[in-house]
Amino acid sequence: MSEPGNIADALAKQAHTRPEADAILEPIRRRGRDVPEYKVYSYRELNQAADEIALGLIEYGFTPGSRVAVMVKPGFDLFALAFGLFRAGLVPVLIDPGIGIKRMGRCLEEAQVVGFCGIPSAHTARILFRWARGAVERLVTVGRRWFWGGQTLHNLRRSGRASKAELPMTRLDDVAAILFTSGSTGSPKGVIYQMRHFLGQVELLGRIYGIEPGEVDLPTFPLFALFDPALGMTTIIPFMDPTKPAKADPQILAATIQRYKITNMFGSPALLNTLSRHCVANQTHLSSLRRVISAGAAVPSQTIARLQKYLPVGALIHTPYGATECLPVATADTSLLLGVAQRKTAAGAGVCVGSIVEPNDVRIIQITDEPIDAWSDDLELARGEIGEITVIGPTTTQGYLNRPKADSDSKIRDPRTASNIHRMGDVGYIDDEGLLWFCGRKRHRVVGRRKTYFTVPIEAVFNTHPAVFRSALIGREVDGEIRPVLCVEVEPSSPQDWSTICDELAALAASSDVAQDVTLFFRHDGFPVDIRHNAKIEREQLRDWVASRR
Repeated sequence: MSEPGNIADALAKQAHTRPEADAILEPIRRRGRDVPEYKVYSYRELNQAADEIALGLIEYGFTPGSRVAVMVKPGFDLFALAFGLFRAGLVPVLIDPGIGIKRMGRCLEEAQVVGFCGIPSAHTARILFRWARGAVERLVTVGRRWFWGGQTLHNLRRSGRASKAELPMTRLDDVAAILFTSGSTGSPKGVIYQMRHFLGQVELLGRIYGIEPGEVDLPTFPLFALFDPALGMTTIIPFMDPTKPAKADPQILAATIQRYKITNMFGSPALLNTLSRHCVANQTHLSSLRRVISAGAAVPSQTIARLQKYLPVGALIHTPYGATECLPVATADTSLLLGVAQRKTAAGAGVCVGSIVEPNDVRIIQITDEPIDAWSDDLELARGEIGEITVIGPTTTQGYLNRPKADSDSKIRDPRTASNIHRMGDVGYIDDEGLLWFCGRKRHRVVGRRKTYFTVPIEAVFNTHPAVFRSALIGREVDGEIRPVLCVEVEPSSPQDWSTICDELAALAASSDVAQDVTLFFRHDGFPVDIRHNAKIEREQLRDWVASRR
């Protein structure tokens, strides 16, 4: 039996030591393009609300271990509800709202939720599309309840205030949450998080980035925001649609950073691209920021260089590498990414994702699409060889919910520790200095008759062209064999015509060892991208599009 532990204890600690410190600032109204007005909640208020909700859930009849779907917009209620669920020993099920109606229904059915906590529109969708029909026993409405019955969050808190119930003891190995992947690299899968995984993430993130209590965060990705109370930061909820980060208003983001003296910001590569272009166009300096953290996909060096110019001296952009199943695995910052690593990337070495975060154990293994039952040392490749990235560490989740095939494909049993090593599904290598390099998704590699082509190293060669916004390597059948071809999204401001760009791309290919076999180029005016970060390219859709072209 594992030791007692609960991620909600970190919130209680902050509330004890800094009760009146600002915990959450929630936007309540906005006029024009001005910074919105905010309502302020203290750590004492957040912790009290979490306690009341936890006891109210118990009074309502929930029992420890019950799975509860959560569909609530970012704000005070989401934070209080999440920590209340943790404290009650319940298991929040978090699903990306942009995955689509059918996928949402499948995820809820797969998760076997017995509770549903949502805003009125989420309950309406649940009824209309028959999500988890017959399985959900208890309903909680955040906001006005209509005809569907159940409890409101307001009444739940009132019930909790009067409750004499005791909160359960939770342990480090207890299931804490089910987080569904976005499905951008396949169907969404429910990742099983134990309490120890959340606590491990808080410890690693705080240590490697030097985050201190009292800092002010602007988290533009809701799930990342839930770390803030545990780290002692003040959360400024951004005024934006979190499912469309690329369309966030950069003027409002920049003004919010300036007005509230934001010290930490999390943003997807697509959001940082928009923000950095705004800073250049308006000469807007973000002088309060100490760090910017970006994840979800590789951040283009052009984006990093643009934004870095408008940060204060000493502030850095950090790019942690990992996945829902394991984060953080490695991390890099501006000093590395815009130095020697940038030149190597442009030459086709892949993208440096930085130093491996201790105590993670990262190893590169031979590429195979087959399951690997148990670890064997002869799987491991030498330094410098490209293979599949594997990791085991304090945040490595051990399996998926009701997905035995996914477990078989993604996990390797380690006989030495009785734990599962996670196969990242990414290809890369470790260099002689111990730095980890990313070369793309394993499933996106192009396997030709004589050679295998990896996406990221080759695309980086072409991305150095000033007219290229981004590119995607795709396999296409030509004369009976699979050949690498390149889809190109052109910079909107580029004055060059496509035929000239093609000629120059062909010249780049001819001068590159890794890209010299790419001779076909297709212009695409808007790559399909993932829902969560608006940054991962949906290559399967591009492959179908390329196949239809002459």
